Amino acid sequence: MKTLKNIAILLVAALATTTTFSQDKKANNIDNSNIALQGYSPVSYLDLGIAQKGIKEFKSEHNKVVYYFTDAEQKKKFDKNPSKYLPQYGGYCAFGVYAGAKFRPDPNKFIVKDGKYFLYLYNIELDAQQLWLAENNHSGLIKKANSNWQKLKSTYN
Repeated sequence: MKTLKNIAILLVAALATTTTFSQDKKANNIDNSNIALQGYSPVSYLDLGIAQKGIKEFKSEHNKVVYYFTDAEQKKKFDKNPSKYLPQYGGYCAFGVYAGAKFRPDPNKFIVKDGKYFLYLYNIELDAQQLWLAENNHSGLIKKANSNWQKLKSTYN
């Protein structure tokens, strides 16, 4: 009986850990190493308005997600206020979220507006950043995307 109770406790603990981890994976566009933004620096997007690949010597973890930076100063800025530097919609394509789906963006396609940055899908068939800009209604698109994100952040892509 004691063994059965111990097994049940272990199963509940394992399930709780798996559920917590899977929720992080649902709400964040990360690879199997939990690296966000395909290794690009969130500080570069917001503070410099450019996409720069970070390096593993300068990395931080926030809510089980790993972020890379170009130097120690960027890491320090992020560590001081991580929520300021988090990508919108967990790093998924903003236009995709607006349309009701999660797509992995091209880290070089982004827009910085109102102290936030938004990433976009780009491939041979679709330039989601240009679709977003062509709408010429950033606040309207954001409103719809924010509403959609409430459901999407708890689903797998």
